[in-house]
Amino acid sequence: MRTALALSAALLALATPAATADSAHPFPSTHLPHRMADTGGGTQLITAEAPAPGSTTGRVTWWTKRGPLWVLSGWTEARFGANGLVEGGSRKQGTSTTPTGLYDLPYAFGTESAPYGTRYSYRHATDKSWWCEDNASKAYNRWVEGLPGDCRASESERITAFAEQYSHAMVIGFNYDQPVRGRGAGIFLHVNGRGSTAGCVSVPPYAMARILAWADPAKHPHIAIGTASGPTAITRY
Repeated sequence: MRTALALSAALLALATPAATADSAHPFPSTHLPHRMADTGGGTQLITAEAPAPGSTTGRVTWWTKRGPLWVLSGWTEARFGANGLVEGGSRKQGTSTTPTGLYDLPYAFGTESAPYGTRYSYRHATDKSWWCEDNASKAYNRWVEGLPGDCRASESERITAFAEQYSHAMVIGFNYDQPVRGRGAGIFLHVNGRGSTAGCVSVPPYAMARILAWADPAKHPHIAIGTASGPTAITRY
C-alpha cells in the first residue's frame, strides 16, 4: 500500500495542473479517493469536502483514475448550503442544507453556451426553462420547458432568474432517480453567487468551466459530498 501511495504522489507531481484554489489553504490530500468506501465505479470523481457539518465553505477537487491510482486533476474553493451539510437520506426540503453522499451527474446545463471542450449532454436554458420543486407535481425534481399545470411557480425555480449562478452547472443526482417527496429538489454543482447556497455546491466560474471541459460521460463521473470526519465524513461514501 505504501508503494502505491508513493507512486500516486509521484504521478501527481508530474500530472497535476496548477491548483485553482487560494494558496492560503493547504493542498488537498492526494489519498482521499483511496480512503473512500465507494467512488461510483467510473474513472472520474469530484469530491466536495467541508471541514464540519456546520461549514458553509470547503473544497471541490476533481480526480482522474489512471490504472489503480487516482490522480488530482484540479481543485478550487467551494461553497455549501447556508445551514451546512446533512446526511442525504435524512435531508428535508427547504432547509438550505447540502446533502452528503455519492451521486451521479446526469447532465449539464446553463444560461450560457457550453464551455469549449464540453462533452457532457448540455441543456441551454430559455425563458421557459424551470426546475420543478413542487412536491405535489408529477414533474417534481425535474427540468421542464414551460411549467406544467400541477407545478406552482412559487415552489419552483426559473433557471434564467439565476443567470449568474446557472451560467454553467451540472445536475447532482440527489433524490433524482426515484424522488422522495419532501427530501429536496434542484441540487446542482454551479457557479458561485453572492454567498452560501440553498443546498447546492458552488464554485468560481473559471473552475466550473474547467470541470465541464474535464468531465467525460464515457468515464462515468460521480460527485461525493461530505465532511472531513464524523458521521457525514466523505470517506464513508
